[in-house]
Amino acid sequence: MTEKKIFGEINGREVSLYILKNDCLEVTLSDYGATIVRVRLTLKNGEVRDLVRGYDSLDSYINADGYLGAVVGRVGNRICRGKFSLDGKDYELYCNNGVNHLHGGKIGFDKKIYDTVIDGDSVIFSATSPDGEEGYPGKLDYSVKYTLSGISLRLDYYAVTDKATPVNLTNHVYFNLMGSGTVYSHRITVDADRYIPTDDTLIPTGEIAQVDGTPFDFREEKYLSAGILGSHKDITLGGGLDHCVVFTDRGEGMHERVKVTSPDGLVTLKTYTDMPAVQLYSGNFLGNKDHPFRGGEKQIKRAAFCLETEAMPDSVNHANFTNTVLRPGEEYKTSTVYEFIAN
Repeated sequence: MTEKKIFGEINGREVSLYILKNDCLEVTLSDYGATIVRVRLTLKNGEVRDLVRGYDSLDSYINADGYLGAVVGRVGNRICRGKFSLDGKDYELYCNNGVNHLHGGKIGFDKKIYDTVIDGDSVIFSATSPDGEEGYPGKLDYSVKYTLSGISLRLDYYAVTDKATPVNLTNHVYFNLMGSGTVYSHRITVDADRYIPTDDTLIPTGEIAQVDGTPFDFREEKYLSAGILGSHKDITLGGGLDHCVVFTDRGEGMHERVKVTSPDGLVTLKTYTDMPAVQLYSGNFLGNKDHPFRGGEKQIKRAAFCLETEAMPDSVNHANFTNTVLRPGEEYKTSTVYEFIAN
């Protein structure tokens, strides 16, 4: 069952909400930013818990920072100094994160109003990024399909281009499995044996390091606080978790990669993906006083965590990283599934 509601208007263009729901899960999406606005899970005790952070108003999605629930691109994560070379030509992108380019630039995919198709229990958001937008080469036609199936929300990304261009799409949904408070006591397991060290601007150094003996080793279940607190140099540079961890090689296809359980044990989130890595982010920069969370709840630091399934960041500048260049005649296809379990 899919319901459509008006959310607001931008420059005369209507912005809508799309509500997918079944007996146990309700997911609200918006065609502004192809955004996951809300995920409500019915627990075994009858409680309905909101598992993601979002806003009540379209104005907050437009004016607040943080990319809450939005699709980001053309390249998610950072590109060093907003520069790269491709096929012998140099490109310069808009730098919106200090000296670096982040999540697509000034007007990234999170700021677009998408064309929308409702297809049963799926909503498909599609758009075109023109040649030269934010400095990227080539016209990119892309879409994100959200499908509600039982207790799972599936995200299917698709793109084609008419010129070679880097592409690394992801979603920046912010989870809190308690529905309030901070995320320190959430318990997490990640099937990742390597991580990407960064410099003081959170740009990869080019090394792919083993997680052994670091705060990024979540192969055995730990509290999220184990990766947020402490004096490890990479944690200090990031102000907490804001790092890409690289999944253990399990071959091609979808694999379960991340499991997070709420402090009270009533909710478990499992993440499946065919992407090679995930950016673990512990909400270090949350705290916008002008834009409270849904229901008027004050924004506070580390009120949520993100699991941004992706290719390695700044890959276009590192030959030893995952390839993110999409070429004419090729199709960009990747999928991520979030499974919400009431324990």
